[in-house]
Amino acid sequence: MVGIEGPGWLTSEVWSKPAIILMSLWGVGSWVIIFLAGLQGVPEQYYEAAEVDGATTLARFFHITLPLMTPTIFFTLITGIIGALQVFTQAYIMTNGGPVNSTLFYSLYLFRNAFNYLKMGYAAAMAWILFVIILILTIIQFRLAQRWVFYE
Repeated sequence: MVGIEGPGWLTSEVWSKPAIILMSLWGVGSWVIIFLAGLQGVPEQYYEAAEVDGATTLARFFHITLPLMTPTIFFTLITGIIGALQVFTQAYIMTNGGPVNSTLFYSLYLFRNAFNYLKMGYAAAMAWILFVIILILTIIQFRLAQRWVFYE
């Protein structure tokens, strides 16, 4: 059919971010492996004891699986937020910040200032600001984690 086009995944400022998000879903497999390792660390004896006590599947999930998975959830939460704040490669390779700077993420802007415009001091200051933001968010997460992360 003539005249029917799909979305301009990398040429439209509306579709460029969803394209990068969809491409980033490729990395979900590594998170699944981390969660699978966390699930394998849950002792089977807890489930057996809960079954003997008559706990339902939902009760076992909320009272055994979820509390014992909180360290894994906490780890993936911290690394996910840090990774989200450092998005660079996808935007650089796929769109180089365009179209209309719709994918000009902070890390890519930092890179441009350092190596395209040769504003090394400005880029270094931006890197320190990114470091401080990540540090503050991580400290907040660690403080909040004392309330909900269960360590044996």
